[in-house]
Amino acid sequence: MSKASREDIATPPVSALLLTVSFDPVAAGAIVVALVLYFVGVVRLHRAGGTWPLLPTLAFVVLGLGSYAVISFGFLGTYSHDLRFAFTTRIALMLFVVPALMALGRPVQLARASLAAAPLAVLEGFLGSRFMKVIGSAIFSPIFALVAFSVFLTPIAFTLRVNPAAEAIITLFVPLIGLLMILPVFDKSLHHTSFFITVEFMLAFAELVIDAVPPIVLRLNNHIMDQGHVVATLAPGWFPSQLRDQQLAGDLLWFITEVADIPILIFLFVRWTRTDRSEAKAMDELSDEEMERLTQEHLRGVRD
Repeated sequence: MSKASREDIATPPVSALLLTVSFDPVAAGAIVVALVLYFVGVVRLHRAGGTWPLLPTLAFVVLGLGSYAVISFGFLGTYSHDLRFAFTTRIALMLFVVPALMALGRPVQLARASLAAAPLAVLEGFLGSRFMKVIGSAIFSPIFALVAFSVFLTPIAFTLRVNPAAEAIITLFVPLIGLLMILPVFDKSLHHTSFFITVEFMLAFAELVIDAVPPIVLRLNNHIMDQGHVVATLAPGWFPSQLRDQQLAGDLLWFITEVADIPILIFLFVRWTRTDRSEAKAMDELSDEEMERLTQEHLRGVRD
């Protein structure tokens, strides 16, 4: 088999995937800050006489920050500068998977329970701000993902991949944006009607299709879309060709975006069934007079 043929089917060996380690000071700093903030909240809550469950803490530290550390210090973080598929996979995981796992630690609920007075008012003001209403809306996520992943189809992707400042910004802000988008889904303090949840469910389902567009374009194109070149000066023998690298990026990006949407769909479906059951129970408990009053109010609203 020729060298070109080997490059067209080259993939990293298991040893490289599991044993490659490097240090990212930006990611390390973000982990330390997140740990300190979380445990300060737990300590404040205990000093105030409250308690905080162990499972959310383990989820936040082990699953959330743990996955972030594996992505940043492992194979993906090490070769993000050199390989397209490591770069795109890293961003997709930090945007979808890491925030979802961090949200299992219920950081917003912990902040609400541990803060008081002015700090709590600032938090509630931010959560209720127009910015959060936009970024936490069901329509924002598919649009943002489409725009963000469409960048991989342009030369901008190569510039971001090889620029140290851009890499640092991606390391910090991509998980943060993902967390801000996912938090409203898990926020139990928000009370939505079954109709609103149905709309969210339909938009999340549409996201399955929308998110797949950039990865499919990456996978099916036979020319290098970011117009980049070989970055690594001493590339290992398993490094794929430029086209194979782009195809792997499309394959992995497609897989991650589709799989990441499934838990959200399941969660929204479960929440819809519970909300619908609760609304039906509330309607059944109404008296005939109360039901008649609601009917008349509805009819007046329709006529107006």
